[in-house]
Amino acid sequence: MLFFSGCVALLILGYFTYGKFVETIFGIDENRQTPCYTMNDGVDYISLPTWKVFFIQLLDIAGLGPIFGPILAALYGPVALLWIVIGSIFAGGVHDYFSGMLSVRDGGKSIPEVVGSYMGIRPFEAHG
Repeated sequence: MLFFSGCVALLILGYFTYGKFVETIFGIDENRQTPCYTMNDGVDYISLPTWKVFFIQLLDIAGLGPIFGPILAALYGPVALLWIVIGSIFAGGVHDYFSGMLSVRDGGKSIPEVVGSYMGIRPFEAHG
């Protein structure tokens, strides 16, 4: 239980410290409106209450955890929990944050669309 409590504390600490560091590196603009306001069409781009957005994100993130977590624990033991915690802080959280912010900065485009607009379609064509 101490190991688990330590991992929860690491997640909370990582959220408030490393999360703030990543936010300052990315340079957010508090006055920038999101695509749900600038492109509101009532279908794809709509404003939702904060609690609904939080709930959707929680379901997306927690969907695979109850399946993947026990499999890792059975294979690797308690060290898997530490691996998940460190990976969540330094990889998963940063990836999700940057993906969302890049989408906001490019008018609500998905990540493949953002990559295509900067790199061109050439990397995605089949070579044969």
